[in-house]
Amino acid sequence: MGSTVYLADLSEDRNKNIFHKLSALIQVFQPAQIFKPKDLIAVKLHFGEAGNTSHVRPQYVRRVVDHLKDLGARPFLTDTNTLYVGTRTEAHSHLATAFDHGFTREVTGAPVIIADGLRGNSNVDVPVCGRNVKDAHIAADIHNADGLVVLTHFKGHELAGFGGALKNVGMGCASRQGKLDQHSNISPRVGKKKCVGCGECQVWCRGNAITYQGEGKSRKAQINPENCVGCAECILACPQGAIQVQWNESIPVFMEKLVEYAGAVLDHKKGKTLFVTFVTDVSPLCDCYPFSDQAIIPDVGVLASVDPVAIDQAAVDLVNGAPGNPLSKLGAAVGPGKDKFRALFPHIDWEHQLAYAQELGLGTTEYELVHI
Repeated sequence: MGSTVYLADLSEDRNKNIFHKLSALIQVFQPAQIFKPKDLIAVKLHFGEAGNTSHVRPQYVRRVVDHLKDLGARPFLTDTNTLYVGTRTEAHSHLATAFDHGFTREVTGAPVIIADGLRGNSNVDVPVCGRNVKDAHIAADIHNADGLVVLTHFKGHELAGFGGALKNVGMGCASRQGKLDQHSNISPRVGKKKCVGCGECQVWCRGNAITYQGEGKSRKAQINPENCVGCAECILACPQGAIQVQWNESIPVFMEKLVEYAGAVLDHKKGKTLFVTFVTDVSPLCDCYPFSDQAIIPDVGVLASVDPVAIDQAAVDLVNGAPGNPLSKLGAAVGPGKDKFRALFPHIDWEHQLAYAQELGLGTTEYELVHI
């Protein structure tokens, strides 16, 4: 049996604008049956890298927060620190970026908590039954929350084909160690040209995997792969940016790990999760980039479901069914009915993540689309 996915399109008038439609989407699920008074609800979203403009607007987030607060619940906005070095690498810069993008308590009505802590090392190890991951490293404050509302900006992604609800949960709720686990199967490497032998990385290394060779200006760090525990703390610790991820995981295995991480998050939130996906400003790349680029299709609307697989499948189908934007990366040849994501990333079989998620019981690709 298929899952129900609700769609609110973007047609509006003075009596029914996007905020009214967001309310209707939320109310159809009878949220009082999902969340209880005093529940601590993690509202998972992406605050956008500095320079990115396609992330979900904080004004929309406010409508969701207000509904949760009306139930007596205690929502907080959250994301996790990035594996790469950028404007969301640790909680200090991450919070500053979120606030610069308007995600303040005054605007959204909820506080912001970076779920994996100051340095991205606050996590809970969750056992996983899958092909690749034994223990998923999940951000502690998301794991410990009573419920989860997943607000997703749907877009393209250079490894997963598209970034939807599954990626928002699987990658977005992982600590830095969890992100490294998904992206790489070997230890980080030291760029010898940048390394100055300062010793900062060694201080933070959990596995005592970092040693030094040479003296003076020739002193360089090296990482022993046999001792490396994959915590990724050296990447953040290095003031020179000399330690880098080896992005070597194969794309199919990356997708499977992402789905297994999503399962680890959602298994702890059974019956306490709601997914809302914005099929708007559908950019060709992830919001982790410091730009957005031309949207690949016209805006479609907002989806809601309790099934992350169904909502991702519906979002893909709506994007692929829409006319392409000839001014975007798609060019003029990709029209209605064409696979937009394979046009962007011909080497990526994006269907693999949905099929594997269905195999693991996270949801179904069969769905009924109901217009609100």
